[in-house]
Amino acid sequence: MALYDVIGIEYDTSRKADSEITRRLMNHLQVFDDSKIVDVACGTGNYTVALSELGLNMTGTDISEEMLNKARSKSNHVVWDQADVIDLPYTNGEFYGATCILAIHHFKDLLNAFQQVHRVLDKGRFVIFTSSPDQMERYWLKEYFPKTMIDSCNQMPRVSDVVDYLKRAGFKIEGLETFLIQPSLQDFFLYSGKHEPNMYLNPKVRSGISTFANLASKEEISVGCTRLKSDIESGRIHDILDRYSSDLGDYLFVVADKR
Repeated sequence: MALYDVIGIEYDTSRKADSEITRRLMNHLQVFDDSKIVDVACGTGNYTVALSELGLNMTGTDISEEMLNKARSKSNHVVWDQADVIDLPYTNGEFYGATCILAIHHFKDLLNAFQQVHRVLDKGRFVIFTSSPDQMERYWLKEYFPKTMIDSCNQMPRVSDVVDYLKRAGFKIEGLETFLIQPSLQDFFLYSGKHEPNMYLNPKVRSGISTFANLASKEEISVGCTRLKSDIESGRIHDILDRYSSDLGDYLFVVADKR
């Protein structure tokens, strides 16, 4: 069973669209109501549906049928298509914007993927929400799951590479915007528990995070969670969180444009 088919089984237990991330996606897209937008590697479609509810004409595409089965149950107003990002089944210039949320680290060929997105856009923006290895180096999760976090960092493309591939695909870079995790965050992805360490003790939450579902060994999870629980109970966790403070942001939006 493919990675995202496995994750998809429990994915929606802990994942839903965060209103602030949705607002920023909409702001960066800079499109009118009913504009035709494609959400690449949409997963179970949480952000696809959220953008649709804001008035956009959304299409969600993902390689995982398990993910898409969940997505289809959420909205009849979104077009859902199973497809690999390097072979998008759309005509040239079919869309006026594109999004990709927390997924580019799973693309085997970033340049080819970005070229495909560029091809299916008429004119419009491609908004990526991701994290960088430099940001992840400052995640306090390293304290408890060191090997897992090293492996996760290693699969994450550097911002300089993302920008370079976007330019080579034909995009102009409009800008980068950092994103800080707030305690009110509604979507439980990797570092969403930055201010809520207890979150990582919940196996259902971990099962919806690809880093834990795909990269972490049972032994490291067991040892790490035991230490984390102890530090939460003793209060030592506050010293750990302070030690990993960073001014790099926790995630970022990469905004590219096809003119």
